[in-house]
Amino acid sequence: MFLIAGLGNPDKGYAGTRHNIGFDVIDKLAEQEKIRVIERKHRAVIGKGMIEGVKVILAKPQTYMNLSGESIRELADYYKIDTRSELLVISDDISLPPGQLRIRKKGSAGGHNGLKNIIAMLGHDEFQRIRLGVGEKPEGYDLADYVLGHFDAKERKLADEAVEEAADAVRAVLAKGADAAMNRFNRKHC
Repeated sequence: MFLIAGLGNPDKGYAGTRHNIGFDVIDKLAEQEKIRVIERKHRAVIGKGMIEGVKVILAKPQTYMNLSGESIRELADYYKIDTRSELLVISDDISLPPGQLRIRKKGSAGGHNGLKNIIAMLGHDEFQRIRLGVGEKPEGYDLADYVLGHFDAKERKLADEAVEEAADAVRAVLAKGADAAMNRFNRKHC
């Protein structure tokens, strides 16, 4: 079984913000794969189904971004998920331009508080992740205000395309493994 967790904030006011792009990917996968993500368990909204012949749990932690690891730890413990090989976390990344994504098998939090909390709660950083670019914060902006803000029209188009691509990347990780998915999706956009 694979736990696929998209990061975001639960209140409706955060919908469509840069920080909630992980939730957007879970919503896209749920729609495409006909998985109902409506069950409330372990401080998350989850849905169970099959993607690429693999049993999956799609999860949107409801603990707010900075405590995402608490929900993910509970889900992993309850469902006996090997977090080194059966966890895939989807998050925003300000170091990547809008529309770009990166798949990694492990790594630091890179300043992302949600990833930082997951690493703290799991006790390791060796979990797979897909990071979607939301662009660097403009000079003079507060980081929290920036990531909790909405995309402009041009960025939204790129973000929507990246959400579609990230859903395809999840399927590639499940079907062929992270290395094959990295070879296919970790490229520079022109």
